[in-house]
Amino acid sequence: MTGLLLLGGLLLFWGRVYCNRGAYPSFTDEVPFKITWPGTEVSLPTSGALYSDDDFVIMTTAEKEKYKCLLPSLAFGEEDDGKNYSGPSPYELLEPLFKRSSCSYRIESYWTYEVCHGKHIRQYHEEKETGQKMSVQEYYLGKMIQRSNSVSTKNIEGQLTPYYSMEMGNGTPCSLKQNEPRSTSILYVCHPEAKHEILSVAEVTTCEYEVVVLTPLLCAHPKYRFKSSPVNAIFCQALAGSPLRPQRLVQLDKEQEEQLKPPFGTDEAAPVGEEAFTSTHKPIMVGGQAQVAVGTTHISRLTDDQLIKDFLSGSYCLQGGVGWWKYEFCYGKHVHQYHDDKEQGKNIVVVGNWNAEEHIDWAKKNVARSFQLRDDGVQKVKSVSHFYGHGDECDLTGKPRQVIVKLKCKESESPHAVTVYMMEPQTCQYILGVESPVICRILDTADEHGLLSVSG
Repeated sequence: MTGLLLLGGLLLFWGRVYCNRGAYPSFTDEVPFKITWPGTEVSLPTSGALYSDDDFVIMTTAEKEKYKCLLPSLAFGEEDDGKNYSGPSPYELLEPLFKRSSCSYRIESYWTYEVCHGKHIRQYHEEKETGQKMSVQEYYLGKMIQRSNSVSTKNIEGQLTPYYSMEMGNGTPCSLKQNEPRSTSILYVCHPEAKHEILSVAEVTTCEYEVVVLTPLLCAHPKYRFKSSPVNAIFCQALAGSPLRPQRLVQLDKEQEEQLKPPFGTDEAAPVGEEAFTSTHKPIMVGGQAQVAVGTTHISRLTDDQLIKDFLSGSYCLQGGVGWWKYEFCYGKHVHQYHDDKEQGKNIVVVGNWNAEEHIDWAKKNVARSFQLRDDGVQKVKSVSHFYGHGDECDLTGKPRQVIVKLKCKESESPHAVTVYMMEPQTCQYILGVESPVICRILDTADEHGLLSVSG
């Protein structure tokens, strides 16, 4: 058969593929793979997926180059699916959380979400003017509990994840739905290292909400354990007369290296539109990641200002991403790409590190601050771009990774919404976009180099 194969972000045309898989299961998009070119000597891994000499494919390129690719033997269905489980029910496992009057909090730039497990869910904002009493704006998103009786799954950050659902109704009446009470579905998800954090809050439809809570309590039940998907290596060796790596793949690497242009170069006369790039991570909505796992806390109007100060100091980091890789952006510090693996730990790739002098040098040759003219004739800063260099070495180019972080004002009905996305316009050279109403408040503090500060 003929086809296309994606290798390290490059499309490689295969003229013919001969497959010898025996009785092994077929490939699936849910299992990640990585193709490597080991040369004449192959050192197979001693743990994880097993390899057999009779489990391979023969790949023939359009240039008649031939490669024998050893495939990992994937074993599905061997995990304990819980059929023989006779322990406590999911609700009984969560009961300690309900009995000790425990509450979890998620602090965002305007709203704070309070989940008092088994009792209520509250959304509130506290504000106090000088010399006045505390003013509280609050809505109860649910008060009564209805238990779930079955295991359900949901795609959470790119992974099909089992969860236990608790329905809470009888919340504050919703004026947009004829004063029907607000209601919330709480999805409890197993996470061995969690402390009952609120992963996300979403309004799935008008005045109906969904809250995802990470808890280690459910992990005792086999049906609710998260099953990680390790990266499985495919080893491709050249057959007689063929180069170690396909010529077209080598040529594509060289061409991409020669095409390294702005925004990373010294001339930005013809910037390329973001829509021309393929997004390596879909935009996702993330709120404040600060989570407080205590029963009482005082949140005042200082939350918004403190959030901005913490963000600009680098102590408040944005995390996002879907699928296998996630990413973390700490302003004035670094941009990381990472994957959490329960067995192998956290695998971190440094995309870029901050250096003020290098950024200023870059800003003198590129556009670090862009403006827009409002309807009232006032010129406002629309976005700023920052250079982060000296990341980990890229296997394809042999050079350090680097990233341009683009902070952009984005008006939204949700004042605490933050959109984070990553693009890779050139090999191992990235653009990280961060868009939010919160950023609108600080963009006009940008100096000629695009550097931001806390306004007085």
